[in-house]
Formats: sequence, structure tokens, C-alpha cells
Amino acid sequence: MTNAPPASRTRRRVALAVLAAVTVGLGLLVHRRVGGTIGDIAGDALYAVLLYLLVALIAPRTRRPVAGMIAFAVCSGVELLQLTALPRAWAAVFPPTELVLGSGFDPRDIIVYAAAVAAASVIDSAVTRVFAGTSSGNATGRPPEGERPV
Repeated sequence: MTNAPPASRTRRRVALAVLAAVTVGLGLLVHRRVGGTIGDIAGDALYAVLLYLLVALIAPRTRRPVAGMIAFAVCSGVELLQLTALPRAWAAVFPPTELVLGSGFDPRDIIVYAAAVAAASVIDSAVTRVFAGTSSGNATGRPPEGERPV
């Protein structure tokens, strides 16, 4: 769990929501404009990053590695669901479902999910450390001993 002050958590959630929206936009762009293996891998990576961002947004106090494991588990579960006929049947009724549930199982996707979620978790941790180091105050949200807020 993180011990960030409430204002910091709010800023983090706003940043996560913006990043999630940007990731959706990039994913749709890749889906429409980039074909072949490159487009497939990029789309899968963006999907996994989006799930990581959503987990972090919904449960902001979750440790980054745990958020990564949850995101990877969901991605893998969706990929395994593609071994059934359900995603294609649902996409036949409502085509946008294919963007969320995919259309066919590919074991490579699981490797891409793992790499993308791991990268998102590491980047999130690094960025959080950088911003935590530049903020005034300490882990409790209070200014250092002997200083008063301005």
C-alpha cells in the first residue's frame, strides 16, 4: 500500500485516468492504422497497459507488483476465454466486443501481456519515486521536522 497524502492520491488517479484515455486512443489508432504482426503486438501491449492503469485507478493503494499481477491475470483470462466460441459469438451480436475480448487465442499474446504489464509496473514505480522525491513533505504528507508549510 502507498502512504501518499490524499491530494497526492487524487493527482495520481487523475493522471491514471488521463493515461488510460490516451492508451485507449492509441489502441484504437493502432487497431485502425497498423496491420500485421506489429499492429497485433502493439495492440496487445496497449491492452495490457490499459488494464494495469485501470487496476491502479480502481485500487490506487494496491502495490504496483500486485496491480501488475492482477492486470496480467485478467489479460490471460481473456486470452484463454478465446479458446471458447464465446468472444466470437458476442462480437457477432455486438462488434465492439471484439476490441475487448479479442477473436482468437494466440499464445504469443500472453508473453506480450507479461512484458507490457511488467514494463508498466516498473515505469509506474520509477515515475512515482521521482515525483515523491520532488514533493515537499515526507511519506506522512507532513513537512519535514522544523519546517512550516507556506
